[in-house]
Order: sequence, then C-alpha cells, then structure tokens
Amino acid sequence: MSTTIPNTLAEAVRRDPTAPLLTFYDDASGDRTELSGATLDNWVAKTANLLVDGAGLAVGDPAAVLLPPHWQTAAILLGAWSAGVPVVFGGTPAPVEVLFTTPDQVPAAAAWPASDRYVTGLLPLAMPVRDVPPGYADYVLEVRAFGDRFVRTPPVAPDDQATAGLSHLAICRTASQRAAELGVVAGDRVLVDARAYPDPIDWLLAPLAAGATVVLCANLDPARLQSRATAERATVLLGPAG
Repeated sequence: MSTTIPNTLAEAVRRDPTAPLLTFYDDASGDRTELSGATLDNWVAKTANLLVDGAGLAVGDPAAVLLPPHWQTAAILLGAWSAGVPVVFGGTPAPVEVLFTTPDQVPAAAAWPASDRYVTGLLPLAMPVRDVPPGYADYVLEVRAFGDRFVRTPPVAPDDQATAGLSHLAICRTASQRAAELGVVAGDRVLVDARAYPDPIDWLLAPLAAGATVVLCANLDPARLQSRATAERATVLLGPAG
C-alpha cells in the first residue's frame, strides 16, 4: 500500500502509462473521454503547477473542490494532493486559498472566502466556459499554460494533511479498506455510477489504491449499463444494483 496519494497515482501510471486509467461517460451530453495514465498524469502535473506557480499556494494551503465526479475533478483533486494542498469537498463554508466550482454553483460558492476562484463547465473535449462569471478564471484555459511535469521538493509526506484533518497515510488506508469492501482488486476495470458513488474515495482513490482502472459514468442511463460494461470490459459494477 502506498502511503501518499501522489505515490498511489505514480504506481498506477507506471504499471502501463499508455493504457486507459480513467474513462469518463456523461449520458446527458454524450461525452466520452478516455485518459491514459500518462495523459491523466499530465493534467495532474499542470494542475499542481497552476496551484503552486499560478496561485502561489504553499504546502498546507487549503483548496475547495466543489465539483461532481468527473475526469477534470480527478485531475484537480490529484493535482492538489500532488502539490501538498489539502482539499475541502464541501460542508460548512470556510476560508480557502483556491476554489473550484461549476457555473451553476457560483451563487453557492460565494459563501466561501477564497483568494483565487476557478470555474469549469465540465464540457466535452475540455471546452472552455462561454461566459466566465466575474471574479473567476476558466480552469481549462488557465491550466493549459502550465508545464506537464511537476516535482514537489520535498515530496509529500505520509503525515501531510490531505483533507479534513486526515493525513495522506490515513486516506490511503481508507482507500485500500474501501477497495476491499467494494470487492475491487488489482487488474479490475471498475464501472462506477457517479450518482450512487459520489465520494472520491469510492470512484477514484479506492480503485487506484487497488491497482484497478475506472470507467466513471455521470447521468448513467440504466438501459446502457450492461452494454457499456461489456464494451469497456468491466469486471466490477458499482451502481444502484451493483
């Protein structure tokens, strides 16, 4: 078991950088985005560089990620953790250094004091937001300007905070335990209904910790479940009936 989230991702990428690590579907928009380990790692590195070099965050500076399950959410979460930035997923608004949200959630996000604010439409092909709300920058436009390699010195430590007072080591242990509870093992391809499993421990970290890959489905059409599982060669189904 890895003792930090960045190491968990690095191990997943090393197993096969070219193979699909995270595949995302949205049955409402028709989006299908497939990210290899190397591609996801590039987005993670760009996000970490955005946070450190762009927003000026230091280790321990908190970021609020007020986003639903999505491949961009994965990149933002993993990028923050790679930079040593603890993540707040929601709950009672509190001061943070950086905040990520969607355009429709901007009114609710106003309750969170933040130095820098980013918005993403979570659109197919990582398209930019047409009308960026005042006071926000467009994540998908901003992040592209940063390098696709990130090295934190010193590396993230097991006792560094990851979220809500929990260390990286604690989150990694939780993810490994959750993978066992869900029946996910190394080599599995896990199809996840995002509505049924919105916690990133379930849809992101548990599969990565187990050595599995993910097919994340937003707005999943139940009529497509079996055909999608067959097409994606899923070995574990996590959904209302899974």
